[in-house]
Amino acid sequence: MSRIYSRIIATGSYLPPRRVTNTELAEQLALEGIETSDEWIRTRSGIEARHYADPEVTSSDLAVAASIQALEAARLQPEQLDLIIVATSTPDMVFPSTACLVQRKLGVQNGCAAFDVQAVCSGFVYALAVADNAIRAGQAKRALVIGSEVFSRILDFKDRTTCVLFGDGAGAVILEASRETGLLSTVLHADGRYAEILCVPGNVHGGAIAGSAFLHMDGQAVFKLAVNVLEKVAQEALLQAGLSADKLDWLIPHQANIRIMNSTCKKLGLAPEHMIVTVDQHGNTSAASIPMALDLGVRDGRIRAGQNVLMEGVGGGFTWGAALARM
Repeated sequence: MSRIYSRIIATGSYLPPRRVTNTELAEQLALEGIETSDEWIRTRSGIEARHYADPEVTSSDLAVAASIQALEAARLQPEQLDLIIVATSTPDMVFPSTACLVQRKLGVQNGCAAFDVQAVCSGFVYALAVADNAIRAGQAKRALVIGSEVFSRILDFKDRTTCVLFGDGAGAVILEASRETGLLSTVLHADGRYAEILCVPGNVHGGAIAGSAFLHMDGQAVFKLAVNVLEKVAQEALLQAGLSADKLDWLIPHQANIRIMNSTCKKLGLAPEHMIVTVDQHGNTSAASIPMALDLGVRDGRIRAGQNVLMEGVGGGFTWGAALARM
């Protein structure tokens, strides 16, 4: 009996219309007495602009827009899905899951499983691994995997070290059971000892937020850990798949900081033109960054059938992971 694999058969993405440049953001912060500039932001992160969702727009709204693109690309109807996973750190509400809300908004009434995965910026890789395992185990045939975030809601616009880095958006892929290899390997890790270096420490208590509901980050600690683990997890994924780095066609790292991304690319021996970069125009969109970059590469023709694509991310937790796919 031949083995079952999962293949990425379609991608989609969505950016909210409101684009905010560094200059615009610097002017907004100046009203709060916070000094920053386009040059300060670009030289430290590589970011030139990001998108913010309007106040009434939720993570599930962005997720649905990206999902519709993916469904149209796959020429599928929502009812043909039998698994929906949303990776998000900014859900619509405490519960139910954002995935259940996406299921309702897409009009899926077949009773398929729907749930969220919370691994912050590693969330999409985590969700992809879960969906891949479900398909390999025969528990699903078609899975919709989404990364969707409205990080603008949890930013402290009096902290220029964090508020300039993040943006909103959503990306989606559809995985389908196949006799041909698709996802070649997935590797997941976490180390809770570093929980405090990137977190939103507040919680709901007595009908109010107890503690801070803003994102807190120790930028130097995150940078140091990210540079260290990203190369290692990439090599793990390659080893698991029996491939060497020179067999990679594309690297899609989590779009957090261009310096971290370039460091990983260099350590893998890849030319910069083999890395998909969106951080300059999207900022850090957390769990949405990898699927959004993947969709861009697919739609502009850079990523083609048969190519090997390595996706990897790091996030609060501290979490990190990689997924190697043959398109």
